[in-house]
Amino acid sequence: MKNLKITALLAVLACSPFYAGIFPVENTSVMKTIADVIKWKSESIDVGNIPQGKPKLIRFEFTNTSSKPIVIENVAPSCGCTTADYTKTPILPGKKGFVEASFNAASPGMFMKTVNVTTSDSKTPKTLSFKGVVVS
Repeated sequence: MKNLKITALLAVLACSPFYAGIFPVENTSVMKTIADVIKWKSESIDVGNIPQGKPKLIRFEFTNTSSKPIVIENVAPSCGCTTADYTKTPILPGKKGFVEASFNAASPGMFMKTVNVTTSDSKTPKTLSFKGVVVS
């Protein structure tokens, strides 16, 4: 019975408004803050039909909407058939940057590829995608 009373008391204290002020919470979520730092023109691109064996360049553009410079730290394509290039210099507030993927399709058919981009602002990679159909 004593254990039940102690457990009940701990449960009441855990749910108490006393602890409500310990962790300040703002109205903006973390995901919204991250999303507002870089504004992508498009995060997914449909390239349509592309010829087999001929590299296709896909360009993702973005604007730095934060108040500090952003640096692209890493760009990782999802497969060996895709190479990547990107803005190497810091992107100042209000300025534009890019990530380019060069896709060289070896076999015909539908495809969907991704490129993961890591910036100095967030260590969580942003996934950009492109899709289309390779025709022979």
